[in-house]
This record gives sequence, structure tokens and C-alpha cells, in this order.
Amino acid sequence: MGREAVAGAFADIRAALAVLNAEVDGCGSEPFSAVDPLAGLADGSLDILAGAAAVEAGVAGLKARAAMKYAGTAHALAPPGMPVQAQEMAVAAEIGCVLAIGPRAASAFLAVSHALTSTLPLTLAALQAGTISWQHARGMADEAATLDAAGAAALEAHFLDPDTPRPAGAATIGEMPAYRFRHKARTWRERHHPESLEKRHTKAVADRRVEYSPDQDGMAWLSAYLPAHQAMAGWNRLNALARGMQGPHEARTLTQLRADHFASAILTSGTSTSSGDGAETGTDLTPSSRIRAQVLVTVPVLALMGVTDEPAMLDGYGPIPASMARDLVANGADAFHRVLVDPRDGAPLEIGRTSYRVTKAMRNWLRLRDGTCPFPGCSNPSLDNEADHLLAWHHGGTTGISNLGQPCPKHHKLRHTTGWTPTPATTNQPPGWTSPTGRHYKSEHQDWEPPHWPQPVLSAMPAHLKPRERRNGQEHQPKPYPPMPAEPGGHADYLYIPRSPGEESLHRFLYGGS
Repeated sequence: MGREAVAGAFADIRAALAVLNAEVDGCGSEPFSAVDPLAGLADGSLDILAGAAAVEAGVAGLKARAAMKYAGTAHALAPPGMPVQAQEMAVAAEIGCVLAIGPRAASAFLAVSHALTSTLPLTLAALQAGTISWQHARGMADEAATLDAAGAAALEAHFLDPDTPRPAGAATIGEMPAYRFRHKARTWRERHHPESLEKRHTKAVADRRVEYSPDQDGMAWLSAYLPAHQAMAGWNRLNALARGMQGPHEARTLTQLRADHFASAILTSGTSTSSGDGAETGTDLTPSSRIRAQVLVTVPVLALMGVTDEPAMLDGYGPIPASMARDLVANGADAFHRVLVDPRDGAPLEIGRTSYRVTKAMRNWLRLRDGTCPFPGCSNPSLDNEADHLLAWHHGGTTGISNLGQPCPKHHKLRHTTGWTPTPATTNQPPGWTSPTGRHYKSEHQDWEPPHWPQPVLSAMPAHLKPRERRNGQEHQPKPYPPMPAEPGGHADYLYIPRSPGEESLHRFLYGGS
């Protein structure tokens, strides 16, 4: 059939689009709901949105396959002796003209299409099935670009293989925005890259820089490529300074205040100098005080001790080199909290107490559990978020981790002023959300992984304390967490709560004493 079949298929697609557009306009042959046409139209419009997203993904997969098929045939038809680079330029130029995109965008599209059709079969299949978007597929290809074939296969299997164990309530990668999936994929890549994060970070530090880019309306962008802990510390300090300035007499928004403090910090120390008669003579150009790391860092205990170079987790960023985490501890980072993680599955152990007041320890645990605001797709970092009782205290709700969320101010307001409601949480799973239409949306889960145990440590460890074995290709699932214990008087850096006599023995094995 050839061209006639292609033309007929696209004619059918255009006819289907005409039908769907009529349905959106409420001009279909039948209403979505005869009982309540307006509510039915609203619900039907969401169905059309969801269906359109799946079709868009399928079309994106088709475009990738068609582009690579054209590239393959173009190379086969190229004159003998034509340089490979010239062939690639010619292919990119043709693809760019057909899709009406620039040469750089065409080359990027071809690079992703090649990765999908050659090394990422699960990603391409998910894209064609409409369960992930093109943005998700591009994120997978970008993170797999520096991995060998085995590493790329392991990366996509971790996220897309249906046999990979994952929490029942966890959102799949297609149920979260692509930029949130990129964060997860980057975290996995940093942990499993064949070259250690320490070595890669050492190389990357040499590329630190500040960049300037003009923009419209007399504005410009000034950005810096910095080590993660410095960038996060600066961002958190700007947030703290901006929040401290807010009040009934401050007209500037939080975003404007952050920008103003940033400009003040890089231009001056923020203070002015004056002459004796009160007239300003200039600004003090001496460096401002050293920015301290206002962050939460989770470090595997053996990495903290220098036994391994396992990555630590920087709150709001992701994996960082163990040496960076050790430096934060050694230099007295203001908000560093030691968190003992379960040596078997990598999840932190619970802290907290039972009372209406949410303690600092419980807030830290919420930060560990959720990472960001638990509303689907929100990446507001945990330092900006507010502890919230899922079931209100005056309705019988308790102050326990399973009844607490930490939505950002925007989604906290959404919960209390609209029909959006959070669904139950657990000690290690954040709450999901139900919309006014009754649709349920899952929250993103943290990707805890078992710490690495060096062979000398494993050899000296009692058999019943060693990390659990894998059976039938899967690790045993962790036992449910115990109820929230009461916090003893006073606040410590961390509170260790053994789940069993064996776990208590492990704590003594690592730390000595009781």
C-alpha cells in the first residue's frame, strides 16, 4: 500500500481529531452526562487530555523510529567515499527542514532517537504505549548517555521493568513530571555509575563557572555552576533571608526578595558607608561572611567513617561525594543531622513523639521521607514546607509520621481552600492526593538503597546481622515499621530506635557501647 496507506492513516487521525474537538466544544452526538452536562463536560475534558497525552507519546515514538529509519536508508544511499560527518550533517539538515526545527535541535532529536532505537528498548516501548512522554524518554536517554550498554540496560530496567520491586503506592515514572523523573534517574546513575562519584566530581569541579545571558526587556540571567553543597547552601540562605523580610509592610514577593538579596550579596556586603555629615560615600566591598550549609545530609555510616566512598544524599539535590559530606561535618555545617539508616534497605529509622506539637526531630523525619512537597509533581524543597495533620487533630488525628504531610505553602493552602484532599501516608510513604473530580494521584517516593558493605566489615559481622540475601532475583521486603515511639526528654542529633535485638547488636557492633 505504501504512500496510500500512510496518507489514509493520517486522514483517519485528522478525522478523529475533528471528533475530539467537537466533544471539547460540547457539540458531540451525546453529552458526557445527561444528568449533569456541565460536570460531565469537565470530566470528559480530562479524559480527552489524558488520551491526547498518550497519543502524543505514541506519535513521538513513531517520529523517533521514522527518523532513524530515514537516517539508515540515507546512509545506505550515500555516494561511495562520502565522509560520515557529512552524511550526518545531511541527515540532520533534512530532518530539521521536515520538522521545521534548527540544526542543533535536529541533532539532539536524532541523538535521543538513536538511543531509544538502539540501546533503550524498554523506554521506546513505554513511549509507544503512551505510558511515558517524550520528555521522560529524553531524560532517560540523557542519563544513559555516559553509561555502557549494561549500565543503560540496568538504568531503564530499574524504572521500567515490571518485575523490579517497588512500593505498591509509588508513582510510576509516567505518573510524575519528567523533571522529577530526571532527578530520580540522576540519583540512580550517580550511585551505580562504573566510575566513582568522587572521581567524577573531582573532574567536574574544574568546570565551575559563572555565566551571563542577555534576555528581553532590559533583563539578563546570571547563573553559576558550583559544587552542589555550595549552591544549595547559597539557595537556602537566600530563602531564609527573603522569608525573614516578609511581613505586612513588605511589598516585595518572596521571589523578588531572593533576587534582591542575591544582587546585594554579589555586589556588596550589604552595608553602606557614610561620611561624618551623614552623606553616603559608597558601599562596603569587603566580602560578606562565609555562607554556611543550611542543609540536611544523610550519610551512610561507613562513608562518614571514611571506610567507603559511597555517595551521601544532600536534601533538595541528590547524591554528593562522601568527601563533600565529611567536609560538611568537619566544618560544622549549621543544620547537619546525622541519620542512621537501616543497613539492610537504606531507609532511615524513625524518630519522633506523640503530641500535638510537631518536634524538630519529626520535621526532620518528614524531610527524609518526602524530600519535597508530597503533592504530585511539586519540587518545592522541604525547608519551605509546613507540617500538616492529614486527619485534623480536632477530628481525632494523631501527631505521628503516618498522619503528617509536609506540603509547601501553595499546596497547604490548596488542601484547606479547595476540594483537594491528601490520602493516608505511612512511616515511609508520603500521602497521595485526591482531586475534586475523584481522581487519585500518587506521590513520589524516595529511592532508598542498601548501603555498600566492604568485605572486611562483612567478614567480621555476625551472620544474623549481615544484609539480607537475594532470593529469586529479589531482596526480601523490609518489615513494617513499628508504631511511633515517644521521644525522650531533650533533643539529640539523632534518635536510634532498634527494631529487633539483632539490630541493637548491629548498632553496638558499629558504634560500641549501648
